[in-house]
Amino acid sequence: MSRFLNFQTLILTGCILLVFYLAILPLFMLLYGSVRSAPPGDTGAFFTFKNYFEAYFDLDFYRLTLNSILFSLGSCFLTLLIGSYLAWVSERTNTPFKKMFVILALIPFIIPGILNTISWILLLNPRTGMVNVLLQELLNIRTGPFNIYSLSGMIWVESIHHYPLAFLLMSAAFRNMDTSMEEASLVAGAGNLKTFRHVTLPLVRPALFSVALLIFIQAIEAFEVPALLGIPAKISVFTSKIFLAVHQFPPNYGLASSYAVTLLVISMTGVFLYTRIARRGENYATVTGKNYRPRVIDLGRWKYVTATSAILIFFIAAVVPALVMLWTSFAPYYGIAFDQYFEKMTLDNYISVLKYPLVGIAFRNSFYLSLGAATLVMLLSSVIAWITIKSRIRGRQYLDYLAFSPIAIPGIVLGISLLWVYLTLPIPVYGTIWILLLAYLTKFMPYGMRASSSSMIQIHKELEEAAYASGGTWFQTFRKIILPLLVPGFVAGWIYVSIVSLRELSTSILLYSHDSMVLSVLTFDFFDAGRHTYAAALGVLMMLLLLTMAFAARLLGARIGIVNK
Repeated sequence: MSRFLNFQTLILTGCILLVFYLAILPLFMLLYGSVRSAPPGDTGAFFTFKNYFEAYFDLDFYRLTLNSILFSLGSCFLTLLIGSYLAWVSERTNTPFKKMFVILALIPFIIPGILNTISWILLLNPRTGMVNVLLQELLNIRTGPFNIYSLSGMIWVESIHHYPLAFLLMSAAFRNMDTSMEEASLVAGAGNLKTFRHVTLPLVRPALFSVALLIFIQAIEAFEVPALLGIPAKISVFTSKIFLAVHQFPPNYGLASSYAVTLLVISMTGVFLYTRIARRGENYATVTGKNYRPRVIDLGRWKYVTATSAILIFFIAAVVPALVMLWTSFAPYYGIAFDQYFEKMTLDNYISVLKYPLVGIAFRNSFYLSLGAATLVMLLSSVIAWITIKSRIRGRQYLDYLAFSPIAIPGIVLGISLLWVYLTLPIPVYGTIWILLLAYLTKFMPYGMRASSSSMIQIHKELEEAAYASGGTWFQTFRKIILPLLVPGFVAGWIYVSIVSLRELSTSILLYSHDSMVLSVLTFDFFDAGRHTYAAALGVLMMLLLLTMAFAARLLGARIGIVNK
């Protein structure tokens, strides 16, 4: 038995060292780099606080801090407003077709943020955007009324892409709420509006606060919208400022690191507050062991209005970006007149993109990284989940905290951190695909942990004890008993990580090289270079690949469900 415990301790030690290397070492190197006077790899550098003085005593720092807060708060408010409205309509009203809303809400997740942002630029560019050009012709005006290159434009694009998360989380809150208190309020003579304001909202307040904080964290970490909309509009936020500091000539890694440390502190504070609010949510629990039936509000004729508005939101969020990318991908040049489009539409963009030398490299790298990151994340998180849930080793809870800690590291911060790690330490992975694999493994480890932990809890310890009593080793037990029982959660986590790995941009944009080019970065480069039709064609191919992966994942999930039954 002591030998078995020693083996468990060895596994725990190995996992702690690996997770520390992946998640904690980069943060130490980031702090180290922020007080260095020279770029990474320069042995003649000395320690200095000049980078922080340069950042904090510059008026631009306070301007970008204000921009970051306004952008995040605005995105948080609009995202939560749209998501909560759709969740209430879906769960608490008699709106027609509401069962379709969950399926429709998942579609925007398939569209990468880079493609969503490009689509709205093609639509609402103040000079050449499709909507503005159309309105100029119809209304006989000189300039279009919409300007996507503004703070409000940034908030709109960020919100319309991320509202499905608020919708799904708030749907769960409305669905699990006991409505007996609302019924008591109505019996006492309060109307629907008063009951909603004084009873419903207080009951879902913890969920509202936690979801709002989560969206705020996502917005302050966002990269695509600030890079493509904020930089041309000269609206700097932390993520775009870090990107510009690294990509200026010569690169200012010290200044980028000082900004990254500030962004990291904000993000970690937000995650800490989110976990505190999530724990306190138990004080507002209203669902007990007693049977209850959610009250469905009869909207009368207004139910058709809510149905139309919900479908319109889904159309704007998912269908419009896809149609815009498709339209532009067949255009011979960007900004072609509507009346000439069908006469001149062509496949040349697709032919040129497929012949472009880097496209094949990007497809191959993205595919390998997607499969490799998903597999390694789920294998590592499965072992960690077993240690933290099934073993009785002292200190196992700290491993869970370590494995979940990357959730607080923004993608752009992780990128600059890994630059310091692999340009300073003698580990030859910089400029190769391996640094991207390590970055994805670190970034998506928390998501694998949640999928593995939820499945691991459901496995009874008697199965392991029977295997050990029969002479099985830990490795045999884990491979032949634990992993097969983890398959549903393992596959669900694997599917999610593979899809988000293929879409990842904020970390990859700082770590890629010619030989490690990926699809998201190449799309960004095409658009940044003014090759809008190439970016659209590559974007359509990227969406087709993601749709194929999602469809294959659904078939695989259904097959696994049948096998388990």
